[in-house]
Order: sequence, then structure tokens, then C-alpha cells
Amino acid sequence: MHLNSATALSRAAFATLLLIALMMGANHVAARFAFDNGVDVATAVSIRSAVTALIVTFLIVVQRVPVRLMPRHKRALPAIGVLVGVQSLFLYSSVARLPVALALLAFNTYPLWTALWARIAYAHRAEPRVLRAMPFILVGLALALDVFGATSGLGAAAQWASIGAGVAFALGAAAVFGLALVLTQHEAGDLDGRLRTATTMAMVALLALGGVATQGGFRLPTAAAGWWGLAMLTLLYGTGITILFTVLPRLGVVANSAIMNVEPIFALVLAWALLGQQVAPVQVAGGLMVVATVIWLGTRRR
Repeated sequence: MHLNSATALSRAAFATLLLIALMMGANHVAARFAFDNGVDVATAVSIRSAVTALIVTFLIVVQRVPVRLMPRHKRALPAIGVLVGVQSLFLYSSVARLPVALALLAFNTYPLWTALWARIAYAHRAEPRVLRAMPFILVGLALALDVFGATSGLGAAAQWASIGAGVAFALGAAAVFGLALVLTQHEAGDLDGRLRTATTMAMVALLALGGVATQGGFRLPTAAAGWWGLAMLTLLYGTGITILFTVLPRLGVVANSAIMNVEPIFALVLAWALLGQQVAPVQVAGGLMVVATVIWLGTRRR
């Protein structure tokens, strides 16, 4: 009986992780629909984050999550919120410029940035496994992005003129997110995940609303597809984050969350089916190399 329960838990955990990866990948595809129909990045991030913050705050109240913040929490949480806000703005800016799957693949380099920031901020040496993984991630990313323009036939200069800004935003998002993860682990890792999510999303919403104000107001959809995209990205992101921080701790599978790095593969399929975005076979192979390496990193023994 005990064995069957363990097996059932494992299957439930695996299915939950895949569901979250699917929702996060679909969230970025929905965002592209919104961006293609009049919505700008600041509007999308502010609405998505505000709704998510309200939902998670409601859960905190209903589930009576204790709210006890130490001085280091009060210092770290605003910084983490700003970093995640910048990451959100950068990543959606990349999705608006690149095929969705390629933007997410470039963002998936964040484990390397995490190791770098841990070394700089806390003098932690990178594990040998991370150093061994680095060349595979970089080669896979180079293939996926077609950095020399061989697949597109444009040549390196024209290819980078086409993808340079999108890649820069994705890598910037990865760098900022890596720092946010390091600060979360060392300064706020003992806080309840729901509390961290609520405070972080509230900070992200405030940051994005500042961007909305500087541009003269919200830029709402100009067509029905844009409204659907905005609604779906809000629903998918909010639901995915809520499941991540409420269900997963109960399942006890946080250490196996690397499976969620299949998100770019889900995004690739959805973007092909819904947006007509296509990438060459060699780019798919490069993407699979990145995803497989990141999953290998995430499933290492701790």
C-alpha cells in the first residue's frame, strides 16, 4: 500500500510539473498574440502581475499563512521584487521580438548566471557539473539562435541585426533572474512561497505601472485576438505561479522542478500551431540540447 501511494505521488508530481511548464509556455504564446494586437510590454506585465498578486494574497488570507518578516526579509524582498520586475519586462520584450521558443531558450541560460552571481555575491564556487554543462548550453543556444545566419541564409551580420535586440533582452532577463534566485535562496528562502510570490508580484506590478504612467497610460488591445491574448496570459501565468507555490510544496517535489525546463519545447509546438512560427531542424536540435542540459543540471544530487 505504501509503495502504491509513493508511485501515485510521483506521477502526480510529474504531471503537475508538466502542467506548469505547459501553462508557462502557453502564457508566452498568448503574450505574443497580445503584443501583435496593440498591447505593450508594460501593460501586459502590470495587469498580469497585479491580478496574480491579488489572487495569491487572497490565498494567504484564506489559508491563514503566517506573515512574520525578519529585518533581512524586509531588505531582500523589495530588491527581489525589482529584479523579477525587470526580468518580466525584459523577457516579454524578447518574446515580442523573437520566436517565442527561441526567446525562452536564451532565457534558459539562467542556471549559468545563478552560478556566477553566487560566486560574486557569496563566494560560492560553481559545482564541476555546472562548468561541464556550460559548453553544451552555449553550443546548443548558438545552434538554436542560428548565430551565424547559416540556416536563414542572411549571414551573421544580417542575422544579428534581426535577432540582436531580442537575444539581448532574453539574456538580460536570464542574468537578472539568476541574481533574484540567489538572493531568494540566501535572504528569503525560509519564507513561505506564497508570501514571497505575493510581495514579489506586487512589486512587479508597481514597477510596470510606473512604466505605464511614463508612456501616458495603458495600451490596450486593438483587436479581439489581443484581448484574448491578454486575458489568457494573465490566467495562465497566475494559475501556473499559484500552483507552483501552493501545490508543489505539498507534493514535496521542489528538488525535481527541473522538468519544468521543457517549457521552451511546449512553446515551440504551440507557437508553430497557433502563430505559424517555424524554426529549422538544426535549431530544434540546438534547443533540445539546451533543455536536456538544463534538466540534467536541475536533477543533480544535492
